[in-house]
Amino acid sequence: MKIDIKLIKKEDKSYPIVIDNLPTIELKGKVAVITNPKISGLHLNYLLKNISAKELYIVTVPDGEEYKSFETLNFILDRLFDHQLDRKSTLIAFGGGVIGDMTGFAAAIFQRGIDFIQIPTTLLSQVDASVGGKTGINNRYGKNLIGVFHQPKAVYIDTHFLKTLPKREFAAGVAEIIKMAVTFDKEFFEWLKKNDLNLEENLKKAIKRSVEIKAEVVAKDEKESGIRAALNYGHTFAHVIENETNYKRYLHGEAVAIGIVMANALAVELGLMSKEDAKRIEDILKKYSLPTDYKIEDIDDFYEHFFLDKKSQNSKIKFILPKGIGDVVIKDDIDKDTVKRVLKMFK
Repeated sequence: MKIDIKLIKKEDKSYPIVIDNLPTIELKGKVAVITNPKISGLHLNYLLKNISAKELYIVTVPDGEEYKSFETLNFILDRLFDHQLDRKSTLIAFGGGVIGDMTGFAAAIFQRGIDFIQIPTTLLSQVDASVGGKTGINNRYGKNLIGVFHQPKAVYIDTHFLKTLPKREFAAGVAEIIKMAVTFDKEFFEWLKKNDLNLEENLKKAIKRSVEIKAEVVAKDEKESGIRAALNYGHTFAHVIENETNYKRYLHGEAVAIGIVMANALAVELGLMSKEDAKRIEDILKKYSLPTDYKIEDIDDFYEHFFLDKKSQNSKIKFILPKGIGDVVIKDDIDKDTVKRVLKMFK
């Protein structure tokens, strides 16, 4: 005997991404702002002037990738229960990618799902992490291995928050901008080569184009079953590097920069990219003082860590590789010897 349950999905998950000065945001029900001490100290007053809510609570969690854990997630959930939030409540992610990922995850699982809003305060989160609905936490096996897709109700991108951003954090965001250009827009890459993102006018243009690219890809493939995986260019290598260094040596964007160089080396080995194009990409990373080299201590161990990547399936490692500049290919059939030959270049 079989009984089918026919669920008709009518939910529209579209949402606005506003790139401008933070507007007045009017919210019904209880609101909880999830942030960290650094962002709270610098920008909380600016945020609160633009939030209209009857009841608003601040939940502060420690700053850093190492706190993107079950323990911190449980702390956030406990505070939501303490303040008696309900299904009509809204969370606001006010910080960088770590805050955005954890807040989104908490919103997805609190009472089986409530609304949340992204107000990213780092360049990396403004151009990438805040858009697309990926949420999650890390564990000892790797980065973002536990989480769900849960789209925000809105994203508000205000470059005001970038004025206090340290140089390393700024450069980490630039790495994600370069990633977008290399994989999807050659013209944008050429523009980046010629223009300085330290100038506000250029930065706003780069943010806008990066968000447009991310939004176009997510609209086609929300849950990363196809083309969206291309946005992980450099990340397959970067996640291993972050795991090996316990998320303490490199910022995420810095690890991505190294991962881009490694992915390019593999692309050159396979004839997908010229050495000249690989050099051009490395040069623009160095222009913003991003790291481009990493010493692998154990080639075999590094290789085995690839299998913990979320994109790997059926014991096959999925690599996202540039096809020249402005195009990308996803490959899961690269033989072990070829990959290890490239890894030895970083020994």
